[in-house]
Amino acid sequence: MFELDLLTAAAIGAIILLLYHYVAKQYEYFLTKPVPCIKPTFGFGSTAPLMFRNVDVGAFISKLYYAFPDFKITGFYDLMKPVYLVRDLEVIKKITVKDFDYFTDHTPNISLKNEEDGDDGTDGDDGGRLFANSLFALRGQKWRDMRATLSPAFTGSKMRHMFGLVAECGQSMVEFFTSETKAGRTLEYEMKDVFSRFGNDVIASVAFGIKVDSLRERENEFFMNGKQMLNFQSFMVIVKFLLLRSMPRLAQKLKIDFVDGKATKYFMSVIKDNMKQRGAHGIVRNDMIQMLIEAREGALKHQKDEQQTKDAGFATVEESNIGKLTHSREWTDNELIAQCFLFFLAGFDTLSSCLSFLTYELALNPDIQKRLYEEVLQIDQSLNGKPLTYDSLQKMQYMDMVVSESLRKWPPSIVSDRYCGKDYHYSDGADARFVIEKGLTLWIPTLAIHRDPKHYHNPDQFDPERFSEENRSSINTGAYIPFGVGPRNCIGSRLALMEVKSIIYYLLKDFSMEPTEKTQIPLQLSKKGGFSLLSEKGIWLELKPRK
Repeated sequence: MFELDLLTAAAIGAIILLLYHYVAKQYEYFLTKPVPCIKPTFGFGSTAPLMFRNVDVGAFISKLYYAFPDFKITGFYDLMKPVYLVRDLEVIKKITVKDFDYFTDHTPNISLKNEEDGDDGTDGDDGGRLFANSLFALRGQKWRDMRATLSPAFTGSKMRHMFGLVAECGQSMVEFFTSETKAGRTLEYEMKDVFSRFGNDVIASVAFGIKVDSLRERENEFFMNGKQMLNFQSFMVIVKFLLLRSMPRLAQKLKIDFVDGKATKYFMSVIKDNMKQRGAHGIVRNDMIQMLIEAREGALKHQKDEQQTKDAGFATVEESNIGKLTHSREWTDNELIAQCFLFFLAGFDTLSSCLSFLTYELALNPDIQKRLYEEVLQIDQSLNGKPLTYDSLQKMQYMDMVVSESLRKWPPSIVSDRYCGKDYHYSDGADARFVIEKGLTLWIPTLAIHRDPKHYHNPDQFDPERFSEENRSSINTGAYIPFGVGPRNCIGSRLALMEVKSIIYYLLKDFSMEPTEKTQIPLQLSKKGGFSLLSEKGIWLELKPRK
């Protein structure tokens, strides 16, 4: 019995020792490269402070960015995985544009399936399959074909057609606030919640083809399912996400998804029923479902005379040649439905965050708010009682300056990633030469770049004048990437800017935004936000009716 216990203890000790050596071996990667690396915590890598919620994501990204300021590329460990952090603007441009063929994809953390596997999304209705077939997660040629398929849906001309749906949601929100004012209620709100509801209604209308009112019907089915599907702060979702990141093969075998399966099936049924009804009754509506129907029929194409310019503002990203190519691939319904799913994931949180931070800045900078209101009033008077149009919105130069500055200080995506698809021989033009092996990830720290004093004077100050006609030429466009960079940039920048500008227009026309006793000044980011910019105590503001 005693000998058996000794054998068991020895076996356990051997396993622990082997495990220790295996983990320690993972942290030797950067020792063979001329790249400085932040010292990892055993088993948790360099991301331990963020995982254990000791710092907010802004402080974490800043620490990575400034750890070795004299180097163009540095290293860190995401759990046990080595990751390159690209600090230099020229190197970022090189890997995302000139050498794009080496870094075509995002890191395949959620699903290992790709187009070579023949995965068309028809093998299940779960969130993992939907996400794997979304434009964000697609890889290789399949991504190129889907990008070219969807690109015509996000041009300026298509935004003009969709504008009425977005404007309708903005007008409905203002009408709700006006009715609350008439009822004698003080309009003090947590703005993240308010704009989550607005974003929900916009996405429901634009991407799912249905009308909901989440301010008046606070627990409507669409909003509650969306909230459940995007509950990324729950303990179980965090555990699943860590497993997906650290052991994706095991997670795939266990069929683990990071989104709620029941909610996902609800959204799929909404889209399928909508598409079926339109086909049966010949219904045409200027929304994303109509675009997907046209895509399925091969009728969604770029107009030959359409100009690909920054017609929606300074922050607009231009489509690359990849998005303008033609292809012969036929898409399944599930593959097209996956794009609506992506619009929901990307738009629900991103839009509400962007609007809440923007209104916070307007409330704390009354002079800027006053000037923007005067421009809103000027446009309103020029319309002579007619509804706001897409083209009228684009004439608002100061609006574009304010929104551009908000996206600089509070970018919707704080980090962009690129996956090395084949061995890449890196050279900094001097002494540093090494190979970035296939399968490794590169991070582009958008938030840190946007707040680097080298690129922006007094970066913590909210100053729309940076983006005035006179000052724009001094901005290094490589240091302004709120919607990403290169052919893999955000396809929906025009739609996002249209949504943000229209709601700010309608709100400012009838209400001023002011801080209250609940407003946290200065704003602190929450340590529980994960990789999202989330305020520590919410963003509380009061909407005061204009006399």
